[in-house]
Amino acid sequence: QVQLAESGGGSVQPGGSLTISCGITGWRTTWRKYCLGWFRQAPGKEREGIGIVDSDGSTAYVDSVKGRFTITKDNEKKTLTLQMTRLKPEDTAMYYCAADFTGEGGPGNCGPWDDLFGDWGQGTQVAVSA
Repeated sequence: QVQLAESGGGSVQPGGSLTISCGITGWRTTWRKYCLGWFRQAPGKEREGIGIVDSDGSTAYVDSVKGRFTITKDNEKKTLTLQMTRLKPEDTAMYYCAADFTGEGGPGNCGPWDDLFGDWGQGTQVAVSA
């Protein structure tokens, strides 16, 4: 059974940086096709996909975070990381990591983001304000 747990959220001033992590238990390094992703949900808004990384390490991002956010994975430590820079107040949200280890998604085929992911963390709050 795969379980995900986010950590590292907090408060930061606009223009600042923050890194949040997701520890993934149950992730078997023998799995060759998978997708990992980050999502966020701001108060009163729908959940939004931020970006994904596939089992080959290729990434994709939503336009609003391109050039500011970076997703990386560590197969040995079984972690997924979201590095956020040049943060804006509109980045304030609960951030969730997600995984698809079913093999349905894989290299070059991690989508659609809203439908693919079946395993989710509980979320970590990020607040950006002066």
